[in-house]
Amino acid sequence: LNYRHFEDDAAPFKYVEAGFARLDKVLSHCERHGLYVILDLHSAQGWQNVHWHSDNASRISLFWKVAFYQDRFVALWREFAQRYKNRAVIAGYDVLNEPSANNALGDYPWNVGPNYRPNFGRMNAVYRRLVTEIRKIDSRHIIFLEGDDYARDFSGLEKPFDDNLAYSSHNYTVPGFGPGRYPGTIHPRSAAAGGAQDWDLAKQERNFLDAEGTKFTQQHNVPLWVGEFGSVFNGPANESGDRLRALDDQIGIFESHETHWTTWNYKDVGVMGMLTLDPASPYMERISDLLRKKVALGTDDWMKWLPPTPVKHATAQLADQIRQVVGDPQLDARLNVRCMSQTLLCFYTGTLMQPLYASLFKGLSENELDHILSSFSAKQCVPNQGLVDVLSKYMAMPAQGSSTGG
Repeated sequence: LNYRHFEDDAAPFKYVEAGFARLDKVLSHCERHGLYVILDLHSAQGWQNVHWHSDNASRISLFWKVAFYQDRFVALWREFAQRYKNRAVIAGYDVLNEPSANNALGDYPWNVGPNYRPNFGRMNAVYRRLVTEIRKIDSRHIIFLEGDDYARDFSGLEKPFDDNLAYSSHNYTVPGFGPGRYPGTIHPRSAAAGGAQDWDLAKQERNFLDAEGTKFTQQHNVPLWVGEFGSVFNGPANESGDRLRALDDQIGIFESHETHWTTWNYKDVGVMGMLTLDPASPYMERISDLLRKKVALGTDDWMKWLPPTPVKHATAQLADQIRQVVGDPQLDARLNVRCMSQTLLCFYTGTLMQPLYASLFKGLSENELDHILSSFSAKQCVPNQGLVDVLSKYMAMPAQGSSTGG
């Protein structure tokens, strides 16, 4: 969910009925098909993190330091609770996706990766206030809380203070992204990952058991839901089987440790989805040239598994030149490149391309737009059959203890 669908920044605390009508339609559709829904707020007022996936084009986060945004956030969740407290189709509320409470001014080498320092004082205060307000209205639904640092750090999270709390971690792994063979040697390109790494089932299990979310929920004997994880399928075509094997092992580990899970994601434009848009669909054909430019410019900077392009090489060189002139020995070279690439390619260059994207649809009639958007219809999409097979294997299994599949 994006708060913008339910509230206008120009009219805070007044709610947009069209957004709720759309959500109601989705809930009714899920009821008909026997699916549970977890309401998951990916974009909060003032932005809970500094990345693009919180619908943040500014690279700053105002949420954690500005009471006004927290007030609006709490009020919106009260509205959700009031409207949906009696809806059995809703399994629970994941109140804040991938929060990052302590880098309000953006990502820099001193506050990302191994240098990030969580702020659980801020986070715990917001969570306790929010849960208290929701419980005044809705005592039935599960409330899911995520850790700091994008749902990875639970080290200072307040111990469970409500009878119906569960916790959500995100567990993306090196073998799920590649490139490289699994089981075998992976050659990650991200600044945080370092050099070549050997991965197999045993290492995946150690990685899961060492995760902060796993340790927190085991310590307090509360449910863990891995709300996001997955493999990518837009890397080397001959490695798709490796990504599937990594995912298969990962889900098997979740099941063996009675951990709830939901893979990310179920439909996209050909990166991680169980369903992907047909490359020959009207939408994909219309944006094909734009997509080629995005790859060349590296605007999807988070896709570290893709081969670097000349633009990315040049950005890395510029970042290193700047670091050398600054002359601060505390600046980590790899993290500096990571932050520069994100700022220049994802935010600045990506924003430069927005008018070009919009122009592709300028002047089209409603019927023409509907025809293009029909590309997203499930019946028009192409299944990733390998991923379907892996997920189907676990969907067909009886739950182990309290375990449930995605």
